[in-house]
Amino acid sequence: MAKTREMRSMVSCLILLPLEHTKMYGQAPAASRSRGELSTMHAAGEYTGFVPDMQRRQLMNFVLVTTAGIPVLVALGCYLWYFVPPVSGGGGGAQLAGDVDGNPVALESWVKSHKDNDRELVQGLKGEPYYLISTPDNIKDFALLSVCTHLGCVVPWNKAANKFCCPCHGSQYDENGKVVRGPAPLSLALAHTTTLNGNLALSPWTEQDFRTGEDPWWK
Repeated sequence: MAKTREMRSMVSCLILLPLEHTKMYGQAPAASRSRGELSTMHAAGEYTGFVPDMQRRQLMNFVLVTTAGIPVLVALGCYLWYFVPPVSGGGGGAQLAGDVDGNPVALESWVKSHKDNDRELVQGLKGEPYYLISTPDNIKDFALLSVCTHLGCVVPWNKAANKFCCPCHGSQYDENGKVVRGPAPLSLALAHTTTLNGNLALSPWTEQDFRTGEDPWWK
């Protein structure tokens, strides 16, 4: 009888021991928790793994924004540049005009091979295509950049219409290169013509545009 009572007391101690542990520490031992309890703890935010500090998070955000922003800025810049009118080049002094092969063009040979009011392209400032306009015994004192101010097409001379007519979008310029029909917003750029040792040459036009009375947009 005494042995039975002793065994009952031992069993009671074994049962009460985990309960006392729980009261003392506020939670059951980790070994006694089920997988479901652990999953609940993780979902409840009790997981204390690696979390970046504020400085590191700011650096990560900066890298992310920079990486995403650079392509956007490049694309936007290209889009805006597409609508900027082409600008005439050239340095401060006169530059020899060149034929199709880049050779100098002699004034004497030009006058012999061209009639009054003929227009022909030469390589002008920075190698860009300029129209020279013939007179009975010389050329006019200005040349016209043949690049359309809309989207940069080369504008041919239409002798029958007495105009420069762009084949791309229908812009038109009068015989002096002044825009008379859109969508081109501006007149053709000008350059001065002169001679150097008997050869035709061009120099930048920096003064007022005689066709519009305004400062040159290509300056």
